Amino acid sequence: MLTGVAAAAEPAAQPADGDPRPSADPVLEKVGGLEIPDVSQLVRVDRNKRPSRAAMKNSAFILKTRPHPVTGDRYVVLTDHREPAFLSSLQRLAKARDGIILRVDDLAVLGQDPKKLVSIRQKLRDARVRFLAVAPRKESFRENMVLGLWELTSTLDADPQVDVFPGILLASTARHLGALVDRSLRHKPLPVSQLKPLAISQVPRAEELRSLQKAGVLRKWFARTGVTTPIVAVYSRRAVKAARFTGKNIWNLQATDQQPFLKSFPPAADAAFRSASLVVMHGHGVPGMACGVDVDGLPDDLSGKFILSGSCFAASPDRSDFPRIRRIPGGYEVKKRDAFALRAIDNGSMAFFGHMRLGMGFPHLFPVLEAWSQGKTVGESYQQLINGLIAARGFRSGRFVVPADRAAGRRVPQNLLLYVVFGDPAVQPFQAVVTPSG
Repeated sequence: MLTGVAAAAEPAAQPADGDPRPSADPVLEKVGGLEIPDVSQLVRVDRNKRPSRAAMKNSAFILKTRPHPVTGDRYVVLTDHREPAFLSSLQRLAKARDGIILRVDDLAVLGQDPKKLVSIRQKLRDARVRFLAVAPRKESFRENMVLGLWELTSTLDADPQVDVFPGILLASTARHLGALVDRSLRHKPLPVSQLKPLAISQVPRAEELRSLQKAGVLRKWFARTGVTTPIVAVYSRRAVKAARFTGKNIWNLQATDQQPFLKSFPPAADAAFRSASLVVMHGHGVPGMACGVDVDGLPDDLSGKFILSGSCFAASPDRSDFPRIRRIPGGYEVKKRDAFALRAIDNGSMAFFGHMRLGMGFPHLFPVLEAWSQGKTVGESYQQLINGLIAARGFRSGRFVVPADRAAGRRVPQNLLLYVVFGDPAVQPFQAVVTPSG
């Protein structure tokens, strides 16, 4: 079991002016010996500006991103679904977005057939695509499918950047895909009064506090707009003596030998999770576990929640183009289990950001969160992240898809581009609530 030690989650005080937003929690300045910086103090890195060794060790930097114009105005669904039950939901989505559907035989090999790439590329140009909703079959969702998407969409014009606002529509069944379409079409950007974040951080060892630090960074960042950020910290068996936050709206949960990952939340933390509209997670991960939380510990009802996970394998594919990794950072064994992202979507999440394999965490997660907070759509925020990574590492056409003979090992450069966002790219999560930082 997991034991919990927490300050009571008391009702937040109401501001005197009648604004329904809760008052912000006290700003956290340090955890253990690790300072909690303001976002404006974190270096923004690109091809010419690199993080220091200390910043790299603690993931205390942010990828620099910038807007990239998209000249088209059309919504396009690109799919290899064949079953009527799936296609009917996609047709309903395309009609509601005044868009079109392009069908291909197999998205898994999207970037590996030059002739088909030329054909699809021209169809996207002719359609004047703006939002590109990629709807693969579950078995088609693989690493080279995503990398093939970057090959396709970075070559719509002469520059090497992605020229659409993309999103991936993936669910385990036709019923779940239909539900995702329904809630996407119903969604209206949430005002600041409905921005209710929850930070979940894993502490794997007493000397490894960087994920907990990021919860403090987010708490400080949201406090600038008067938004409170509850924190759930999950301590592994090797972190019993690790530093802890204390205070209001903080739950410190201790894993045990019998239950190494969180499968349920204590009542107050569970209430905070269920009332949250935004969940931001930091820590290690393997298929079936993200940031100390077991996939079976996700609430059954995640209706309308936007979730970002900085862990590895949060969006692991059912089938992989790469050789299996048996152990990953943190010493976790990689087993075949349900992907955290897919379970979240099936349970009602509006959108989920995560990595298919070995992700960087906060430095690449925060630009997406920041873009959402500025009122940008799911698709534009995703595009900005991928374009920032393409620019930082100099990827070009012909170097995205990984041939089978080069897929072995952990140092495949294209691993950097395996971030995904499950959700309708046209959805705008929030009204602009946080001004640009730094």
